Amino acid sequence: METTNRVLRVGLPSGSLQEPTFALFAKAGFHISGASRSYKPHVDDPELVIRLLRAQEISRYVEHGFLDCGLTGKDWIENNASDVAVLTEMTFSKTSAKPTRWVIAVPEDSPIRAVADLEGKVIATEAVELTRRYLEQHGVKAEIEFSWGATEVKVPDLVDAIADVTETGSSLRANKLRILATMMESSPQFIANRGAMEDGWKRKKIDTLVLLLEGAFAAQSKVGLKMNLEEDKLASLLKALPALRNPTVAQLAQPGWIAVETIIDEAVVREIIPQLKALGAEGIIEYPLNKVVY
Repeated sequence: METTNRVLRVGLPSGSLQEPTFALFAKAGFHISGASRSYKPHVDDPELVIRLLRAQEISRYVEHGFLDCGLTGKDWIENNASDVAVLTEMTFSKTSAKPTRWVIAVPEDSPIRAVADLEGKVIATEAVELTRRYLEQHGVKAEIEFSWGATEVKVPDLVDAIADVTETGSSLRANKLRILATMMESSPQFIANRGAMEDGWKRKKIDTLVLLLEGAFAAQSKVGLKMNLEEDKLASLLKALPALRNPTVAQLAQPGWIAVETIIDEAVVREIIPQLKALGAEGIIEYPLNKVVY
């Protein structure tokens, strides 16, 4: 463990979240390499030390001070009941930009139709504490056993139900399982050790890291647009342009012409560019963004 207080120890998740997390850090300006060979990958910032760990463990290591901060799922923070500072939440995963869901599922032909029907049943899950607390809230007592993985295949031969995480539900349907209830939705959260947040240098470094990560996350779904336009057509164009903020308008060297620049959602680009062209815009340029800092 590093003894200097000029190093910030950051825990990042291995597994399915590793690739999108590294991509987000790269957009934020932190390039991580060597992760395929070590749980201590290199990062191009000498004041950061990266540790790759299972998402399930990160909040505990942050709470107890082995890590100063880290990125992990809200689900594992709650499952571990970790006392950490939650600094920001960013909804992303390997396959989508939607939160994941922790659900209780049973076989399609199971007689279990409600959470109350789980009384006395056996449930397999990796999130034991999360499931236990959910059932307690509903006044249900059941046997909850830890599952090391491949949880879907354990019903109905080994257990009556499972509590598992899903994004689309496709894996559950493929295994002929029916969702009985949703326990919670979860997204990645950036968390910090409370002691680290009381250290002046560490807090400043963490705040800077969070600022850049939030800017990179905000930029993921947006693009920049530049265009030239005759000045007397600006009012009509502004009515049609879904700007993130009021667009930047600048005079061109050619009298009567202006340059307009703005940021919009990437999803509407294919619709808005033909409209802009029809409204008189010329030289339209679309460009990607690394960060949008509010």
